[in-house]
Amino acid sequence: MNADNPLKVVFMGTPVFSVPVLTALADEGYSIVGVYTRPDKPTGRGKRLMAPPVKQAALERGLPVFQPTSLRRDEKAREEMASLSPDVVVVAAYGLFLPPDTLSLSRLDCLNIHPSLLPKYRGSSPVVATVLSGDAVAGVTVMKLDEGMDSGPLLAQRETPIGPDETAEALTTRLFELGAGLLTEVLPKWERGEIQAQAQDESIVSVTSRLSKEDGEIDWNRPAAYIARQVRAYHPWPGTFTQWRGATLKIIEASAIASEAEAPASAGEVVWLTGVGVGIGTGEGILELRRLQLEGRGAVSTRDFVQGHRKFPGSQVGV
Repeated sequence: MNADNPLKVVFMGTPVFSVPVLTALADEGYSIVGVYTRPDKPTGRGKRLMAPPVKQAALERGLPVFQPTSLRRDEKAREEMASLSPDVVVVAAYGLFLPPDTLSLSRLDCLNIHPSLLPKYRGSSPVVATVLSGDAVAGVTVMKLDEGMDSGPLLAQRETPIGPDETAEALTTRLFELGAGLLTEVLPKWERGEIQAQAQDESIVSVTSRLSKEDGEIDWNRPAAYIARQVRAYHPWPGTFTQWRGATLKIIEASAIASEAEAPASAGEVVWLTGVGVGIGTGEGILELRRLQLEGRGAVSTRDFVQGHRKFPGSQVGV
């Protein structure tokens, strides 16, 4: 990048995960001519409007912020973006599809940071799918956006091991931080024509779907190892939960124990473990509970939960 004539960037992102990317671009001296993010949302009981984290970060730096509800339906918003004459558009978890004229707006194209090793895990929940599948390695991709869903050609990728207790939330944070660094390495080379974008291998594509609240309900007939991954993958949303005595019980933290390590337990049976632990029987193995949250209460350690609910061990969940 020419320090006297830095690239003009339009940045598009919304959640807190996107902020490190915006920060990296600003710190590298790029000229950020516009920051696009989703509209403010009403939150809490008072329904006060809350600005997206990217908007807050942009305003702190004095950057111009734009919040169209839809670029596809808002021709004026598209014309406004075109008037910024960006050299490149960078997208990091913006949350809206971009129309064709936006994709072709800049001379260096529209680049996206996707938190998976494409073509694996296209779609809206790649990090959740990575954790739920039990992958040992995750990664981030810098790619050129096209009109498909995460189907554009690849510029660069970087891998990272997944921690044994790492949640999807923590991993997503790390992946976007990793992606921010990768992007700042890639952009100068992309501008100089030193990178050749590579088409994705369509024969090994996998696609993720949008999560719903119902996805978090535990099927105790599944193996404990899967349920433990479910707890990590669905944190913080939609959460992982079951029913106990007519109320929703969230499993906040848990781990799997092999069947031979403890006495047998039927699926959904709450049992004492060797020592002072508490677990729940599954279709294969036992899920050791670490942190729980009963409906209407705060999250507590399993030890504190049992002190307040003495009849929990020996009861049945999921009914």
